[in-house]
Amino acid sequence: MDRGFDSRRRLFGISFAAITATSFCFVLRAMVVDEWGVAFGLSETQKGELLGVGLWPFAITIVLLSLVIDRIGFRRAFGFAAACHIVGLAILVTAGGYWSLYAGTFIMALGNGAVEAAANPLVATLYSEDKPRWLNRLHAAWPLGLMLGGVIAIAFGAHVDWRAKTAIMAVPVLIYAFALWRQRFPVSERVAAGVSYRDMLREAGFVSAFVILSLMCVEIGRVADLPGTLVVFAVAALTALYALYARSAGHPLYIVLVLVMIPLAITELSTDSWIVSLMEPELARWGIEAGWVLVYTAAIVFVIRLFAGSIVRIATPLGTLAIASALAAIGLFWMAGSSGAALLAAATLYGIGKSFFWGTSLAVASERFPKGGAVTVNVMAGAGMLAAGIVGASLLGTIQDRSTAAGLSAYDRAHETRLAETHLSAPKHGVFGSYRALDAASVARAPEAERRAVETVVVEGKKGALREVALLPVMMLAIYLALILFFRSRGGYAPVTLAATRGEA
Repeated sequence: MDRGFDSRRRLFGISFAAITATSFCFVLRAMVVDEWGVAFGLSETQKGELLGVGLWPFAITIVLLSLVIDRIGFRRAFGFAAACHIVGLAILVTAGGYWSLYAGTFIMALGNGAVEAAANPLVATLYSEDKPRWLNRLHAAWPLGLMLGGVIAIAFGAHVDWRAKTAIMAVPVLIYAFALWRQRFPVSERVAAGVSYRDMLREAGFVSAFVILSLMCVEIGRVADLPGTLVVFAVAALTALYALYARSAGHPLYIVLVLVMIPLAITELSTDSWIVSLMEPELARWGIEAGWVLVYTAAIVFVIRLFAGSIVRIATPLGTLAIASALAAIGLFWMAGSSGAALLAAATLYGIGKSFFWGTSLAVASERFPKGGAVTVNVMAGAGMLAAGIVGASLLGTIQDRSTAAGLSAYDRAHETRLAETHLSAPKHGVFGSYRALDAASVARAPEAERRAVETVVVEGKKGALREVALLPVMMLAIYLALILFFRSRGGYAPVTLAATRGEA
């Protein structure tokens, strides 16, 4: 019994350390991207592409490994992740230009997806009796890595070369890589219960496969500049293959959970940089360095996820998600009309709400659909990450551009100025329609008084746009309340358990 307990702790520790390593590397890489720009003469577009490639390859490995992880085992999946991280780091440290930076970042992002592909179903297997508590604790590792990386970046400052900062990423990677040595891993909960591979795919179904394949293929097509017809054909063909083998559209409840993961991920991940940019001016007035914004918000999420299990047990997973959605919505609406200390308090409330989203959502999928094993958990995680990187980035960017344009026009009418005419670009067309963007170069050349006026309008525009973003958690709240009523009509929410028929591998 004690040996089994110790084994669970070691395996959870490996999973926790691996996710900490992914976020540690993620934040340090984001903090040196401007130094890459100076060192290699990169444009803002190129820097944006380097940040983007740190996200979308995640979905490739988390989805593909989910299909085979029960055959290759958790150990090999973690080993593949470690190899990707080490190879990617080696390429980054020795990079000589844009394409080597791109290749190194891409390979590391594949490793990040592999970590999640292994860690989520492993922890769900190890703690099948209390998945919400332990999946929330597992994902406390992400903000911990952000905190550690953020503190190191602040301590190093601009005086330490970017190669040295990048090399530091090797420390957490090597920690979890060495921990894998001679460690035994169990088979998954699905395999132990004797559930077939086909039944696993049936649980998720071809509708959820269509959702994630659409997001993935559209992004790959955009990056590779592939014809739209080829992307549509790829989505149709891959979905058809899944449907022919699984012969199931999937459980309606699971499809709802996958779809609600899209606004959830946008609310949790896509708005973060927006929130930070709003808080930075207020913290600057108090003499606090902007980098501490990241550490502060990550600390909130870290602490709450460590102790989320007790709250989830009282409120139930769906009740917790409903409460979290309400808190996030109130926080976002409050931020839209506040400043000073009230803005910080509103951001804190939003941070508390979003802390429960990721781990609790994955726990609901794993508790209700354990036959789906790694697929049901990781398809949700992959859909969320893709939605945040593809849909969320474009949506929030368009909202922000439109809010800024409207704010400048209103300022011109009130003060008889020509800020909109001077500092807005010609109409552009994006996924969500036409918009006019702020010309940063034009603003930088403007007189100080005019520049301050524009910056004030931009901040107010962001606050106003938060009201639109807050509609996402309101929609989520309505869905979770509907699900709660649905389960009450059927006797209440309860996890589905699988009886184990096979032992450890």
